[in-house]
Amino acid sequence: MNSMIARGVAPLLAALLLTACATPAFRQPAVETPAAFRESQPAEVEGIEGARWKRAQPAEQQPRGQWWLAFKDAALTSLIEEAGANNANLAVAASRVKQARAIAGIAQAARVPQVGIGIGAQRARPSAFDSGLPQGTPTQPATSYTANLSASYEVDLFGRVAASVAAAQGDAATIEANYRSVLLALQADVAQTYFRLRALDAELDTVAQTVRLREESVKVTQRRFDLGDIGEFDLSRARTELATARAEAIGLQRQRASAEHALAVLLGKPASHYVAGKSPLLDAAALPAIPAGLPSSLLERRPDINAAQRAMEASNARIGVARGAMFPALSISAAGGGVGGAMSEVFKWSSRSWVLGLLTSMPLIDGGRNRANVEASYAVLEESVGAYRQSVLTAFAEVEDNLAGLRILAGQAEQIDAALSSARRSAELAQKLYDAGRSSYLELLDAQRNLAAVERTAVQLRGNRAVTTVALIRSLGGGWDGASNGGKAVAMR
Repeated sequence: MNSMIARGVAPLLAALLLTACATPAFRQPAVETPAAFRESQPAEVEGIEGARWKRAQPAEQQPRGQWWLAFKDAALTSLIEEAGANNANLAVAASRVKQARAIAGIAQAARVPQVGIGIGAQRARPSAFDSGLPQGTPTQPATSYTANLSASYEVDLFGRVAASVAAAQGDAATIEANYRSVLLALQADVAQTYFRLRALDAELDTVAQTVRLREESVKVTQRRFDLGDIGEFDLSRARTELATARAEAIGLQRQRASAEHALAVLLGKPASHYVAGKSPLLDAAALPAIPAGLPSSLLERRPDINAAQRAMEASNARIGVARGAMFPALSISAAGGGVGGAMSEVFKWSSRSWVLGLLTSMPLIDGGRNRANVEASYAVLEESVGAYRQSVLTAFAEVEDNLAGLRILAGQAEQIDAALSSARRSAELAQKLYDAGRSSYLELLDAQRNLAAVERTAVQLRGNRAVTTVALIRSLGGGWDGASNGGKAVAMR
């Protein structure tokens, strides 16, 4: 009879063992990406001939270095270091990393036998009935002492514990990647706000120069009006232009104050106590050059892509946790110690006691709860795969946007430089013609107004190029260290 049972049970156990790989093998989703960014190709190349397609593989640990040093700006370096030490959002992200690591440690503890010790004393007076004596028989209270050592361990037959550990470690890795994403965003925000401030300082200088010219013009026009050389119309126009220029300067001061307050928050300082020194952005030549033919593998270092990758792995591990709940669980427990009427008797050999237990359990009827948990875990994995693919596509779009932005801004800068030279010459000639009485004041105002507009546009372009350069570095995951460019570079100057 026993042999018949054994022959019947053995195939069932074998089938369970063959199907009990609770956690499915993780399969990296294929994401087709070009080998290089189209916008990073040299200008004479219209397309990417023979571009290879590859599967994106996160490479968060690739070197990226202190990318802000490429700007060769000591003030920027100081601000980024200060923000890294004091920013509140970064401190929150760091705390989340500590929490995730602790939770992973809790899950890891399930792999180790749990051992405990207990020592206690008890004084009790049993009833006559409990002692098997006639009703009413007096009993005496007694004191007992115990000491024991206990141990328990869950044998991970079907990988449930291992899957729980993998899921917790995946969560910790995801949160660590999110921390690096917050850090990169903070560094980029500081740099962009810093360059906006410098661009506003340069724009304020330009407008201040315009105000000075308008004030001088009002003085000259007032004298000529007093002498009867011109009518009141020219004087009124001169005063209007002066008031307009002053209003523009006040508007720029408001923008600068807002940028200064934003920088204070990034640095972890009260906005009321922080004052950013004036430092006009006078030249875009110090901006770093963008290597030609940037490889798409640079995106594998992006923290958000790495976070999406780790989230997929954690979701895959949770399928193992859900599936493991459908299989038998095996627990081993043991305890040993002593009991005595005095503490000295507890540790005598004659007082010893021990127990050894083995428990196997599995669900029989759960109303479909475990199967629903498995289906839900697969759905979560599908969601994380979709989020990963979307992260990759978004990353490529951001890089292409910023590369295109830098290319277009560089072309605009060339044209603005030419326009600035012509506008300055036109304003100089208009002033001479007006002083000689050979042109009207309206013609002079038109030339001066055109020069002021071109100068402001040139300053704004310098700021936009600096901000877009930082945005490109951020979209690449922190610079382009190690990019193979064959010694070529597209100088964005």
